[in-house]
Amino acid sequence: MSKKKLLFVCIENSNRSQMSQAFAKILGGDSVEAYSAGSKPSGIVNPKAIAAMKELGYDLSKHDSKSLSEVEAFAPFDAVVTMGCGDACPWMPAKKFIDWQIPDPKHMEPAEFNQVRDLIREKVKQLISEL
Repeated sequence: MSKKKLLFVCIENSNRSQMSQAFAKILGGDSVEAYSAGSKPSGIVNPKAIAAMKELGYDLSKHDSKSLSEVEAFAPFDAVVTMGCGDACPWMPAKKFIDWQIPDPKHMEPAEFNQVRDLIREKVKQLISEL
């Protein structure tokens, strides 16, 4: 079976798309190739996101905040998931496009941030089961 290629896109590529990429790797294992990017990448992964994922035993500090042009080479994707980038959401060659309404956790307290993290985990799990 060939690997499913997933791309997660938000604006800064520092929170939601990074955690989505991490969960796709955790939950999909060898059957998934996951990427993330931002329409306006911040260049850093939010320390809150790193802390939230560390609680689950995943080291997000190894990830980089990337632009769309940096992941274009991996297209086409099986699915492109966008989160809150609205009109700035890019078009990428993909079999399906999905938009997730997930609040930006950037300024949230840890407990709220973790609720967003857990929501992302559920959505990624569902996505992988549907592919």
